[in-house]
Amino acid sequence: MKMDASPRQRSQEAEQKQGNVAIELWNHPEKLACSVGCEEESPLVPPLNFAMVDDGVFRSGFPGAANFRFLGSLNLRSIVYLCPEPYPEENARFLGRSGIKLHQFGIQGRKEPFVGIPEETIREALKVILDVRNHPVLIHCNRGKHRTGCLVGCLRKLQRWCLSSVFDEYLHFAAAKARKTDQRFMELFDTSSLVHLSAWQLK
Repeated sequence: MKMDASPRQRSQEAEQKQGNVAIELWNHPEKLACSVGCEEESPLVPPLNFAMVDDGVFRSGFPGAANFRFLGSLNLRSIVYLCPEPYPEENARFLGRSGIKLHQFGIQGRKEPFVGIPEETIREALKVILDVRNHPVLIHCNRGKHRTGCLVGCLRKLQRWCLSSVFDEYLHFAAAKARKTDQRFMELFDTSSLVHLSAWQLK
C-alpha cells in the first residue's frame, strides 16, 4: 500500500517539476513560442474538396468555422454559393468581418435524375466568376462535387478545354458519385452568349 506524501514532500515534487519545465523551455525555446501563440492562431484547414481553378478562382465544399482562417488567407472578395438554403449566420458573420460579398445562386441538389440543371442560373453565376472585379472568388456548394463541378466544367468550356479534360476534372472530384446527367449538361452547355464578357476565360 502506497503512503500519502507529506505536504513538504508534495511541495518539493512540485518545485522539481517546475524546474524541469523551465529547463526544457530554456533548451527548446520554440516550445515557449508555441505555448504563447498556439492558442491564438488555429491551423490553416482548407474546406472539403478545396482546389485552385485558375488565378483568383477557387472551389470547395461548404466551409465551416474551422476553415475560416484558411479562407482569410486567400483574401477573398467574393463567394459564389450554389445552394438554395440560407447561408448560415456564423458564415455570414465571417463574410461581414472579412469584407467578402456573397453571390447566391440556389440550385437544388439533384439525387433524382429527372431534375434538370437550371442553365440560366449557371450562366448568371459564370458572369460573376468572369468579372475579375470579384476575384479572388470561391465557388462552393455542399460537397463541392456536382453543382460546383458543373459550374467549373462550363467555365472550362469557355477556356476552350477539350471535353475529355472537362470530364476528367469533374470525375476527379465527383469520383464514385459522378452523374451522367451532369456530364451531359456540360457537353450541351452553350457558351456563345458569354465569350464576349471577358478575355480572362481564354487564359
